[in-house]
Amino acid sequence: MGILADISGNVLSGDDRNVAELTHKAIEQGLLPKRILDAGLIAGMDVVGKRFKAHDIFLPEVLMAAKAMYAGMNELRPLLQKEGIPSAGKVVLGTIQGDLHDIGKNLVGIMLKGAGLEVIDLGNDVPPERFVETAKDRHASVIGMSALLTTTMPAMADVVDCVKSQGLGHKIKTIVGGAPVSDEFAHRIGADAYGFDAASAVERVKNLVGRNEDETVA
Repeated sequence: MGILADISGNVLSGDDRNVAELTHKAIEQGLLPKRILDAGLIAGMDVVGKRFKAHDIFLPEVLMAAKAMYAGMNELRPLLQKEGIPSAGKVVLGTIQGDLHDIGKNLVGIMLKGAGLEVIDLGNDVPPERFVETAKDRHASVIGMSALLTTTMPAMADVVDCVKSQGLGHKIKTIVGGAPVSDEFAHRIGADAYGFDAASAVERVKNLVGRNEDETVA
């Protein structure tokens, strides 16, 4: 377990060079790529998420940790693809139409990737129908929307309505977030979840992915 703990610790400290070297070494030692990913890289980012939520670390440290995680992923990606190991789930992410702010959305994307999820980032000023069509085409189970302007928030309701009108509510869950967004607003428009910050958004997305899997089995 030593080398995996070392990988996790170096992710937390943001040392991308050490993470890449340790990940390569772990591969040479014959550790399974999925185990390196889960017990090394994702475990480190999980601690980063918890410390960020507790305000023990801040955005610069999260970005450094993400860079370190990506360095390890560069070593693992060919092996994971070769073995056909699926991601923990797919999320379509974007800032809603009319809104060009994306700092918060980008942070959520980084932390979702750190949690082992595949993120399809549509950027900003994304029309409602593009969220839904992308989720359908890419077989994503969650749509995440962000807004900073109150004037753009109604478009979030359009995304939720579009999902439900196409009978996709059992396959595609929706989560909303952003400074002016609230849990009450999410409930009012029929969204499945609300993320009040990046760390909580990751927790809720993971729960939504789990719910979709349960419903698929059922």
